[in-house]
Amino acid sequence: MLDWQDIQIFLEVARSQRLTDAARRLGLDHSTLSRRTRRFEQKLNAQLFERSTHGYHLTEAGQQLLAHAEEMARHAFEAGESLTDKNHQISGQIRLGVTEGFGTWVIAPLLSAFCKRHPGVTLDLLALPRVVNLSRHEADLAITVERPVSPGLVISRLCDYRLRLYASEGYLERHGTPQRLAELGRHRLIGYVDDLIFSEQLGYLAPLLDPAVVDPPPHFPLRSTSVTTQHVAARHGIGLAVLPCFMAETDTALTSVLDDEVEVVRQFWITARQEQRQLARVRLLWDFLREALEANRDFLMGEARELEIPTAVG
Repeated sequence: MLDWQDIQIFLEVARSQRLTDAARRLGLDHSTLSRRTRRFEQKLNAQLFERSTHGYHLTEAGQQLLAHAEEMARHAFEAGESLTDKNHQISGQIRLGVTEGFGTWVIAPLLSAFCKRHPGVTLDLLALPRVVNLSRHEADLAITVERPVSPGLVISRLCDYRLRLYASEGYLERHGTPQRLAELGRHRLIGYVDDLIFSEQLGYLAPLLDPAVVDPPPHFPLRSTSVTTQHVAARHGIGLAVLPCFMAETDTALTSVLDDEVEVVRQFWITARQEQRQLARVRLLWDFLREALEANRDFLMGEARELEIPTAVG
């Protein structure tokens, strides 16, 4: 008979793919976790992981066990929720993962109303310059810039948002205001670090800088994995930057340029694992975000300069 603790350890290592990360999540030391993982393999008489300097990756036997282990974990989770009746209470913890800029500039202010409406709920807001992995149980809900494709997820289009090209008044005074896209070759640009972009949806600049149109290529004095850093660099006059309107339109230090030629529209998607989506508190936050962002459509598209915060009473 399989030991449930062994299954929990197996699942955490499979999800984390790194022993140090799994050990931290489980509250075990690295060597203890390594011994218990090997002992579990010996008990099953099967190698579950391929071990390398790049981490722990499931073997074919491990993949077969994973499907059963995930199902066991789901039933255990549902049983616990049912027994304690947590899924009918507006209380408990919700971990929401979201991209850094959107999480900081839009979601955090909106959540002020949610926290006032539901004081029994504790929110962990993971505003990160990367994709939050729901399959590894990093969060209960995720907001992403591209539609997830993993099975077992509930996915919905959350909202559209617009980006434009911005510069500070100081930069435009020193370098002039570009009147045509082709003139960007004489300017300084701020952008992402190309090989570290975590989503193709963030590759805004490449289509704009077609060598057939923009020649010579512009100079990039600064690149960053953080859109917040790009925003700060632009407002301090380092160069031009493609920024979300929800960040830049509220900043009086920035001015949009080439509005007729530079207009990028992207989407945000909201996602949860099926079992999490069934929880009342998670459904409540899901619906709150959809309603709040629908009410702020003009702000997200750069047609309004102020974010509308919902009333504290829902």
